[in-house]
Order: sequence, then C-alpha cells, then structure tokens
Amino acid sequence: MADLPGYCRSCLHTGKLAFLAILVSGGIVLQILACALYNNWWPMLTVIMYVLLPMPLLFFAGSDRSALLSESNDSWVNATKFLTGASAVGSIAIPTILKHAGVIGWGALAMELSSFFVFVIAIMCYISMGEEDDYSMLF
Repeated sequence: MADLPGYCRSCLHTGKLAFLAILVSGGIVLQILACALYNNWWPMLTVIMYVLLPMPLLFFAGSDRSALLSESNDSWVNATKFLTGASAVGSIAIPTILKHAGVIGWGALAMELSSFFVFVIAIMCYISMGEEDDYSMLF
C-alpha cells in the first residue's frame, strides 16, 4: 500500500468513506422502516441510545484510544467503558423489551436489531480503517 501513488490511496480512502456512508445510511433506513412499515413509532426510542453511545468516549476518553483497548486502573477510562457498554446493551434491550411488552411486532424487532448490527459493522469498519491507514476523521 505504501508504494501506491497518492492519487490511488486517496481514491481508496474515498471508496472506504463511501462504503461507510452506505452502511450508516442503510442503518438509518432500517431504523425508519421499522417504524413506518408497522405504523408504530415506539422503536425510535433506540435512537436515544445511538446518540448516547459515543458520548462517554468523546467526553472521558479524549484522544487516547489505546487506553480503551487495554486494561487500565484509570477510573475515567473504566467509567467510559462501562457507560459505553451500558448504552450498547440498551440499544438491543429497548426493542426487545418493547416486543416482550407487545408494543411492537416481530418484523419491527428484526429491523431494529438488523439496524443495530449494521451500525456495529460500520463502527468496526471505521475503527479498522483508522488503524490500518492512519486515516481517521475524529482522532
């Protein structure tokens, strides 16, 4: 990859960014379809968790990404890991609880969970893109 000309590398980065944009757009479409197709907007509660999910990382972790992937005795890093994990579990728990209560149907639950997994794949691709190419928009 290092021996490629600069214009080829920028083209590859553009393709990766386009792929990430398509993934995130697909997740948003699944989220909206889970509500619109079944004429029930309760599944939109998971959007709250999607908004809250990166907040601990932005506020507590700062630009030190390596501390999040290793064991540390820093209480702020541990609080960040806990709050991020709680938000991720809430993203799965909210539609499951709504289905258990009979508020949404199986189709809406399946679309909500598939939307969550599409977002997870997009986040994993973004993290791997930042690690392998030293190309990251947030850090």
